[in-house]
Amino acid sequence: MNRRTKRRLMNEINVVPYIDVMLVLLVIFMITAPLIHPGQIELPQIGKSSTAPVEPLEVIIAADGNLTLRDRSKIGSEQKMSRSELVKAIKNRQAQNTEQPVVIAADKNVRYEEVINVMDILQQEQVNKVGLLTKPR
Repeated sequence: MNRRTKRRLMNEINVVPYIDVMLVLLVIFMITAPLIHPGQIELPQIGKSSTAPVEPLEVIIAADGNLTLRDRSKIGSEQKMSRSELVKAIKNRQAQNTEQPVVIAADKNVRYEEVINVMDILQQEQVNKVGLLTKPR
């Protein structure tokens, strides 16, 4: 009886309890899933708009860095101006109509930094609804 039994280390994971738990969860989900009724979503409805959308003001940055303000609601109304004049003109238009959008159109040869500088100036002056104008392919 001097012989002692040597125990070997088990380096395996007993997965039987995990399989039992997974089967129980599977049965629970299979039973409860048909009992759950998804809620109905009431989507908003729209009618015809009583006012036409406001045409945006277009800030054009030319390849040489000059700024031009184009009012799309008035044909042929383009004005070259400095940055301070640009901000004043946009602020005046947004004082008249708070929903007045502004889009920035830049030549593809303009440095990205110039576009960001114009956007930054407009943001510092609390100009709302500023976007970038792109050309579709």
